[in-house]
Amino acid sequence: MDGLALSRDQAALLIIDVQARLCAAMGDDRVARLTRNVGILLEAARRMKMPIVVTQQYPRGLGPTVAPLEQALAEVMAGQLHRFDKMEFSACDAAAFAPLDEQLGPRQWIVAGMESHVCVYQTARGLAARSASVHVVADAVLSRTGDNTARGLALCERAGAIVTSTETVVFDLLGCAGGDDFKHLSRLIR
Repeated sequence: MDGLALSRDQAALLIIDVQARLCAAMGDDRVARLTRNVGILLEAARRMKMPIVVTQQYPRGLGPTVAPLEQALAEVMAGQLHRFDKMEFSACDAAAFAPLDEQLGPRQWIVAGMESHVCVYQTARGLAARSASVHVVADAVLSRTGDNTARGLALCERAGAIVTSTETVVFDLLGCAGGDDFKHLSRLIR
């Protein structure tokens, strides 16, 4: 398999730090788009039984994962969802990550979250250094400013990540039209 093609059997979704107090600094329209797209990715991963990893950066200061995503996470099967809190900017540098990465064994990571120029970039860089195929979802990452969002995506790409979109990821994982997953997910994307 080439590095561009996603496989539901080899991929995991990593949602980085989509937390209440971070969202408050981003602007409602931008947060709504991010939350919608992360929710679509979450639903695709849930339906395809892919591992889902959720991090929170210093939740005492930045608050919990936002409510719409928490509601979606409540639908995920036991054993499919993995969570950890961190102080490190790169999720790869958190003590909880290495054993989880080894346990899950994905060779592909689909990355979404905040902020694109800090935690998302440093995590994508760390995953690429571990020889993983990293797919950073451009319309599912965010920073406080558009310039920092763009800079973060450029840095992710320079570190070896594939910069992609929610729709591209979903249809790549589906592979073909037809079936319940296609019908359900294509309705969400419209």
